[in-house]
Amino acid sequence: MTTTTGRPAEPAPADVPVPELEVPALDPAPVVARVLMGPVRRGVQLLLGLVGFGVATAMMLHSGQGAMPWAVLDQGIVGRTGLPYGWVVLGVGLLVMLAWIPLRQKPGIGTVANIIVISLVIDPALWALDRVLPEPALATGIALALGGTVLLGVSTAAYVGARLGPGPRDGLMTGAVRLTGWPVWLVKTVIEVMVVVIGVLLGGTFGWATVVFAFGVGPVVQVAARWLAPSGLTEGH
Repeated sequence: MTTTTGRPAEPAPADVPVPELEVPALDPAPVVARVLMGPVRRGVQLLLGLVGFGVATAMMLHSGQGAMPWAVLDQGIVGRTGLPYGWVVLGVGLLVMLAWIPLRQKPGIGTVANIIVISLVIDPALWALDRVLPEPALATGIALALGGTVLLGVSTAAYVGARLGPGPRDGLMTGAVRLTGWPVWLVKTVIEVMVVVIGVLLGGTFGWATVVFAFGVGPVVQVAARWLAPSGLTEGH
């Protein structure tokens, strides 16, 4: 067969199989979390995170196995000053916010909500636990302590991940993460250890659960943030 120019026509090229492109599998966790991270979801996540934080704090205090590091500090100050527990929690939170200045942290609605909601939740939660479990046995105390540690870590990731402003203590954590570039779990652990040492020196309650919390809550926050803070706990992280 020839063309109109007299030159033989080139044979049609055979079908060449096109290799299929391999599309990497996407992890559904951050994708789903981003889709659902609307304003309503953020507000609900903030509120549930703060309520969970208050309940977790009460669980640790009621367990009798050692308080969480910040609670050890609060207890130490209460013992030295005789001030009510709630007022000490509020005062410590306000003092911690002074450390935000060099870290260039900015408060938000979540910061104010943190101080108010947690303060309102802790006492009723302690009252309820005292009625349901007036004197927890060893096994029950261990369960309360471990459950409180996990719940507090998840709750921290929840309300910080809502990005409506971290609480005073976690604003210190996120600011330090941004400043140092260290992972969340490491910064959280360093802060908790420093706080519990000061609290013990002031006479706060210390136990095995305090140690477990100090070293365990950071990794819990890191894992929970995968679902509850898809964009990271801080800008650029």
